[in-house]
Amino acid sequence: VAAAAAATSTAKDEGEGDKPSSMANERHHPLFLKLIADELGCEPDEIVDFDLQLCDTQPSAIGGAQNEFIFSGRLDNLVSCYTSLRALIETTTDEALKDASGIRMIMHFDHEEVGSESSSGAAGAMTTDSVRRITAALNPQNTIEGLDERTRRASFCVSSDMAHALHPNYADRHEPGHAPKMHGGLVIKHNANQRYATDAITAFMFRELGERAGVPVQEFVVRSDTGCGSTIGPIFSTRTGIRTVDVGAAQLSMHSIREMCGV
Repeated sequence: VAAAAAATSTAKDEGEGDKPSSMANERHHPLFLKLIADELGCEPDEIVDFDLQLCDTQPSAIGGAQNEFIFSGRLDNLVSCYTSLRALIETTTDEALKDASGIRMIMHFDHEEVGSESSSGAAGAMTTDSVRRITAALNPQNTIEGLDERTRRASFCVSSDMAHALHPNYADRHEPGHAPKMHGGLVIKHNANQRYATDAITAFMFRELGERAGVPVQEFVVRSDTGCGSTIGPIFSTRTGIRTVDVGAAQLSMHSIREMCGV
């Protein structure tokens, strides 16, 4: 994925244009700039700066004895991004919204793997700003005291990230009663040290939703003598006050260049 900023001409005098000076040629190899320029269809000296990420370009694949597995890079957490977007699209048809009384929304944040402390991360103001503006737009008279805060307290968030599935070669890494399996259902994640935002109420709510939708769920608690990762769930619920449950699909090889989950 590449994002490059191309300089635009600025007029000094009427009818006269000039390109702003660029330091890119001094900071980057000319051949590298030419490769980017060829992809963008511009001249190298038009590039003033860029953000680049190296990504595995090998396509995802479905495999296994019964084609039951997905092998792909970045399943963590593009799986949740994809499924949440599909869910939003499929539940916001005119028919689905005819009798709706709430607001349905998804938020896909940047920088979850490095702390979420950014303007586009879960620790930023994007969520509270969005909720405040939505409530203001739907209630222009703003006659309800604490409308923004009441709205957030009446909301429910599903923090969807991936979960560590039981590895058959390392079964001892999981608690026997909390060993999520691929194809066993979505995983509700618990942690007493608040590494996950799940509590008894939000776990019950998600189980109930799963039962109504015919979706099985599993439970996960990390071994007490093992460190526990985290998600944006605790950050999100702390910043917003919205009740949150941490869930995810079970997978293997998390953070490797080729991850694996169930279809």
